[in-house]
Amino acid sequence: MLAVWLLVLVLGTAYLAHRRTAPLPALAIVAVYLLVMGAYSHAPGWLMVVFWLLWLAVAVPLALPELRRKHFTAPLFAWFQKVLPPMSATEKDAIEAGTVWWDGELFSGRPDWDKLLAYPKAKLTAEEQAFIDGPTEELCAMVSEWEIGQRMDLPPEAWAHIKQHGFFALIIPKEYGGKGFSAYAHSQVAMKLATRSGDLASTVMVPNSLGPAELLLHYGTEEQRNHYLPRLARGDDIPCFALTGPLAGSDAGAMPDSGVICKGQWNGEEVIGLRLNWEKRYITLGPVATLLGVAFKAYDPDHLLGDKEELGISLALIPTDTLGVEIGRRHLPLGAAFMNGPNSGKDVFVPLEYLIGGPEYLGKGWMMLMNCLSVGRSISLPAVGTGAAKYTSLVTGQYSQVREQFNVPLSAFEGIQEALARIGGNAWLMDSARILTANAVDLGEKPSVLSAILKYHLTERGRECITHAMDVHGGKGIIMGPSNYLGRSWQGAPIFITVEGANILSRNLMIFGQGAIRCHPYVLKEMALANREDRDQALLEFDDLLMQHIGFAVSNAASTLILSLSLGMLGKVPGDRISRPYFRALNRLSAAFAMLADLSMMLLGGELKRRERLSARLGDVLSHLYLASAALKRYHDQDYPEHVRPLLHWAMEESLGKAETAIDNLLSNFPNRFLGSALRVLVFPFGRRHQGTDDHLDAQVAAIIGRNAGDPALEELLEGCFRPTSTDDPVGALQHALNLLQEVQPLQKKLHKAVKAGQVRETPGQSEIETAVAAGVLTVDEGEQLQRAETARRVVIDVDDFSKEELLPSEGKVR
Repeated sequence: MLAVWLLVLVLGTAYLAHRRTAPLPALAIVAVYLLVMGAYSHAPGWLMVVFWLLWLAVAVPLALPELRRKHFTAPLFAWFQKVLPPMSATEKDAIEAGTVWWDGELFSGRPDWDKLLAYPKAKLTAEEQAFIDGPTEELCAMVSEWEIGQRMDLPPEAWAHIKQHGFFALIIPKEYGGKGFSAYAHSQVAMKLATRSGDLASTVMVPNSLGPAELLLHYGTEEQRNHYLPRLARGDDIPCFALTGPLAGSDAGAMPDSGVICKGQWNGEEVIGLRLNWEKRYITLGPVATLLGVAFKAYDPDHLLGDKEELGISLALIPTDTLGVEIGRRHLPLGAAFMNGPNSGKDVFVPLEYLIGGPEYLGKGWMMLMNCLSVGRSISLPAVGTGAAKYTSLVTGQYSQVREQFNVPLSAFEGIQEALARIGGNAWLMDSARILTANAVDLGEKPSVLSAILKYHLTERGRECITHAMDVHGGKGIIMGPSNYLGRSWQGAPIFITVEGANILSRNLMIFGQGAIRCHPYVLKEMALANREDRDQALLEFDDLLMQHIGFAVSNAASTLILSLSLGMLGKVPGDRISRPYFRALNRLSAAFAMLADLSMMLLGGELKRRERLSARLGDVLSHLYLASAALKRYHDQDYPEHVRPLLHWAMEESLGKAETAIDNLLSNFPNRFLGSALRVLVFPFGRRHQGTDDHLDAQVAAIIGRNAGDPALEELLEGCFRPTSTDDPVGALQHALNLLQEVQPLQKKLHKAVKAGQVRETPGQSEIETAVAAGVLTVDEGEQLQRAETARRVVIDVDDFSKEELLPSEGKVR
């Protein structure tokens, strides 16, 4: 009987904390229960003393705030100030950059789903849709991956089309001659280009990302915007931005590039300006750029502008024909043909007006970059990763139907279905996250943490899709030539993993390392108080935050227990019968994540920065919760369509399974092993609930990408993918072969039945079809129809070969 009283006490107290009942009313309820328990439960006296002491340990600090501040908060505040890890200026700018959006809700442990579902659905305007259906479709049709690779450049007509139709001006407002498109439209354009050519997408992406049009729009002076933005919109200037150097990649604060404030001659007059020296590499569009944005550290040794000598990272905009600028050579990133190369400057003197934003923004360059990078990472690279997933869904789904082994299509084999499911499931999940995040940008957000999540997970999943596609295609995928529609995607996959922050860095340091401080409801505010000079007022504010933080932590721990025991059934969630269980699962995991994040930061403090694998696992949990949120939002926005349900189930089981795996691995490697074991009981009292997708679900998703054009689930999966129709195009030939083979399926069955019955026997020098026609099993017309389909199949299956002479290096080739 006593055990029942104790269980009710524990669960009742946890439920009060889960409901976030105000502390004093909650304590009063617990006190009444303890009185009743002492009177009727026959509990030992010593046990009741322990419970009352625990009650007093909580009640006294709450009831006597002065005593709490003196003996608890003040020592803790002093310790917090002492152990707070040092933060560089670049780290501080990165953490403070951007805005907190749905990531903050996930960090809260109690996401407001009604808030997420109330955000408007992402839509294109008529003008944006017309641009995608017209100039974008035309640009895709102009290029061939093989020809681009042979010439190591886009064809001249593609460059002319890009400039003529304003592809470099998607984000530039109309008043400057640009398109003024939404972030969602920008993403749609980039994604469609990526489904045709990574080189084409890269060429268009840079001017619309960190171009420097984005920097000019946010920070440029009116004079700079009026001069440069119309030129960029017309394509008169081709821009690039130079940040990375040989000695400073991820650690931009270590860049040796310098700009010294000095006096010099400019247009016949002596002016105060900057003498710049830099060496950069990996700069996309650098070899053809006419306008160069460059990041450097500014110094004022002669105090021409003030007392400070080290002014910080700054950004300047320099025409590439300026004296001292060296530009024009090329890198070859894994054989990709998009323009990329090094540049340098030696004693380049420019006036202060060349600073982006003018002298006012001297030393504020890292803040400017972080705010603009968060938008670019939300759009460009996620669009490329999603484009790879959609494109591989298209070609691998079709190829697995066209190619046969043992007289059955490849798609009939379970091993192939596993790969097809990973491709198709990833494509829909990635697209959901891409759409949601682009829409957040259109809503005015600058989602720095979410952009890191998308950059990492969508480029990694894009690479995974390409890998699976190569495995399914086998020899077809590894023989280079005009008919290989996968080879260059395989070659280029690591490029998008590497650029704009290597993925190892993004996962291990940025997602949780930045998110824990930026998105947590209290940590950033507590850190700010630790550096305040007015200690007495800071202590009062810290005490208030601390009480809220403790309540937040206790509530999340209680919610983890209550939601785990109840299988998430407590509380109302939105959705239909399909999605409601998933909302409940996310509530449970969000509470567990918030609790584990708090505990990890409390136990490890600044050491968490160096425990990268723990930080990465916490980041993985946050990432998969966000991806799952995006899938549910998309399903809701489409009004719960039945044809999407296999894709939703796959996306949710994938995300929930990986989130639970990350939590499982975190607990197995928790610094305090005893606490890790105790937390496992709290988080997984009945064991893990989600193990990932199963064979039946994989088979359903695999079937979708092998269906005929026009199927609603397939069309949604491939929405925005360029789909050539010409049989001269290898992808168009694939669709043509599939169409013909599907038309002759009854004839194929008729032929196979006749072969099996012995009506058609193998005849030397004749094909089965010819023998069947000779035997009267097939009519002449039926034989011709089957032969056309088989010829189309061979066009798809065949790979390229070259003569010795064709492979000799010609003049101008890289040797």
